Formats: sequence, structure tokens, C-alpha cells
Amino acid sequence: MSAETAGPETLGSLSNEPDRQDPNSQQAKEIAGKSPIRIALGRLVRDKIAVVCAVVVLFFIICAVFAGPISSLFGVSLETPLASERVDGLNNGLPKPEMGPPNGPFTWDHPMGVAPRTGEDNLAYWLHGCRVSLIIATTATAFASILGTIVGLLAGFLGGTVDKVLSFFIDAFLTIPYLLAALTLAPIINERFSLSDNYGTIQKTSLIIVLATLGWMGTARLIRGEVLALREREFVQAARVMGMPTSRILFKELLPNLAAPIIISVSLMLPAFVAAEAGLAYLGIGVTDGVSWGQTILKGTNLTFFREYPQYLWQPLLGVVALVLALNLLGDALRDALDPKTRR
Repeated sequence: MSAETAGPETLGSLSNEPDRQDPNSQQAKEIAGKSPIRIALGRLVRDKIAVVCAVVVLFFIICAVFAGPISSLFGVSLETPLASERVDGLNNGLPKPEMGPPNGPFTWDHPMGVAPRTGEDNLAYWLHGCRVSLIIATTATAFASILGTIVGLLAGFLGGTVDKVLSFFIDAFLTIPYLLAALTLAPIINERFSLSDNYGTIQKTSLIIVLATLGWMGTARLIRGEVLALREREFVQAARVMGMPTSRILFKELLPNLAAPIIISVSLMLPAFVAAEAGLAYLGIGVTDGVSWGQTILKGTNLTFFREYPQYLWQPLLGVVALVLALNLLGDALRDALDPKTRR
């Protein structure tokens, strides 16, 4: 074999250029003709952790949506019973043994036991607490995402004075912690609406407003950065040359290309709001009039209950941890599936 023949092979084998995928290969044929969202969903289905987390999140959604029918199926409700019928007054107000674990055997009448002193059914309160947490977190996430997306689109695309003004408002809101805002608003709401028949609804609404108002800035910054890069692309320049109105460019040309960062932002915001709702209720400045995981955790931290009846604390606490963990891991999987550069 001559040196001329061997030379190119040696140089080719030492080349650092990546191998190009054969367009006729099976992998190329599978990818061809698929939209980016469809490719991302395919990658997400192959991720076992993502599938498990999606099932967990779906379980909590079903519990929240069908809290009433599930409670009826087990024969439990939120109605306050006669405490003496379910609670042993001579044993620190703990449930009677026939009311379920840990002081008695498992019973279908009260699958998760009953609450100390009050005798309220734990399963009914757990299901409706899940509903409250998801409703507040989902609604606040929707409003914060919409507001952040609109502000980010306008700031990134219009630039100039508009960008400076909106960026100033973003930075100004970032300096206000939601905990401080909640501590400020709670006494005002308690004083003005404590005697109202819709006090519970007013509390939930005010909490949604606080979370949404102080949670949109991260989304706005993310969208602004993406728009700053997209507005120089050829399809945007072509739309401008054609005289397309700004609103159409923003919502017809740019917004579809921002699906991935918006989904990622939502997946990170939702678990944060779930944890925030439970934390604020625990501190007594969230949902205090009604059913809430945070309120149950607050009652369960009673030293007597924690020692003698630990499940009263662990049931809502594990619900919060499982839901937040599943949402966070699912959000990470969504980010990886939507990122074309990752090989996970």
C-alpha cells in the first residue's frame, strides 16, 4: 500500500470533526418530519424519572379535582363531628383506638385516622387541603406567567425607553420579598374582612394576588433575554420589512418560539408557590379560615401530638414534600427534553 493511499486515511482518523449523521439512517428517519414539541415529548416519555413524577403529579391533580367524590367514596367529610364520639378525653384528647392508627387497627371508616381533640377526619382534610394548595398555586402561576411573558416581550422587542422603564419596575419588584408583603397585607385583610361571610375566599384571593404580583419578575427577565436574541433573526426582520404590526410580530412570530422557556418558567414557579402557600398558612398569614395543609402542619407541631400521634403532622407534610419534589423533577426533565443541546 503506497503512502499516498495511507495518508488521507490517517488524517481522516485523526480529524476532530464530528461524524455527520447519515440522512438515510433509521434515527434520522424517525426525527424527520417531527415538530420540536413532538421530539421533546418523545424524549420525555423515555425518561423514567419524568414518567414517575408525572404519575405522582397526576395523582395529586386527581385528588384535588375530585376531592369531594373521593371523600364521599370513603364516607368521610369536612363536617365537624361531636368530639366526644371520636376523641378520648382522658388521653390528652387523642383519637379513640377504634378510630384507626396509630392507637388502633386500620379502618375504612377513617383510613388516615382522625384529628386530635376535634375528631375531624384526616383524609377529608388532606384531600381538600391538596385542592386549596393546587388551586392557589396554579392560579397564581397562570397570572404571574401571563404578566411576566407580556412584560418580557414588550421590554425585549421595543427596547429603548420602554425597556429601561420596564426593567426598572422588574428590579423594583425584585427588592420586595413576598413574605414581607404577606405580613403587611394579612393584618389589613383580617381587620377589614374578618366579619365577612366570604372571608375565606377573600383570603385565598389576596394570597393569589400577593404570589402573582411578586412572582412574575423571573419570567419577565427570562423572556426579555430570549426576545433580545430572537428580534435580530431573519424571520423577525422579514416581518418588519413586510409592515407587519407589532402586536402580530409579538404574538404570532415571537411567542411560538418562546414556548420552551415559558414551560420551564411555569415548571419552576408552580412548586415554589405550592411550598409558599403551605409555609404562609403555617405562619398564620396565608389561608387561616378554611382547610389548608399548612394549617394542619401548624396544629400537628403540638409537642403532645407529635410524640403520641405523629401521623397528624406527617400526612400533610409528606403531601407537600412529594408534590413539590415531583414538580421540581418534572420541571428539570421538561427543561432537558426541550433543550436540543442536551443528550440526556
